[in-house]
Amino acid sequence: MTVRLRLFMVLAAAIFIMTACTGPSAQEEVYNHLEEAVEKEEGFREQQQPLVKLENEEQELYKKIIDLNMDQFDKIQSLSKEAAGIVEERQEKLEAEKESIDAAKEEFDEIEPLIDELDEENAEAKETAKELVDTMDNRYQAYQKLYEAYNEALKLDSELYEMLQNKELAEEDMEKKIESINNSYDQVIEANKEFNQHTDEYNKQKKELYEALDLNISYEETEKSE
Repeated sequence: MTVRLRLFMVLAAAIFIMTACTGPSAQEEVYNHLEEAVEKEEGFREQQQPLVKLENEEQELYKKIIDLNMDQFDKIQSLSKEAAGIVEERQEKLEAEKESIDAAKEEFDEIEPLIDELDEENAEAKETAKELVDTMDNRYQAYQKLYEAYNEALKLDSELYEMLQNKELAEEDMEKKIESINNSYDQVIEANKEFNQHTDEYNKQKKELYEALDLNISYEETEKSE
């Protein structure tokens, strides 16, 4: 019925060591906003394992449903209602995930007016920062596509479980709905790939920016989803 997916975010945890000064420089402010954006995406990362668990639970229920026959319609109803409840939980996780991504993007946008304030002699840092802004914009747009695709898939899942409450459900109608669901999850997978590609590019450019700014950073990679 569905195709498994797992969203992931690879962000480097960074420790920034800089001598004290009278006030934050432009490069310090850029660093602070970028790392605050990482913190604001923590909600996104926190949804991943629960989403995987819910998807697995729903898939197991679906397998049980299709193994039943109409003589067991009461059981079909019971299991489909339970599965519909899981779809609602997945929707809640998705909304929490989006809220986190939106907050991170808003924080990231704070670096744009700071780019022109970077040291004039550091043209490389300015150029890398501008590229990073473009990459984040692309990444954010890719997430919006992923969110919309996943949201549509959840809508179709919900419709399927509602259809299964009808004892007169025609097999042809059910097959059409399942086909729509599978097509929808194909779109989710493609959107997810695009999002991950932009995420990888973002992380690479962010590290390059820190190096161009000559910041004393030690990186510790976070665990990467499979």
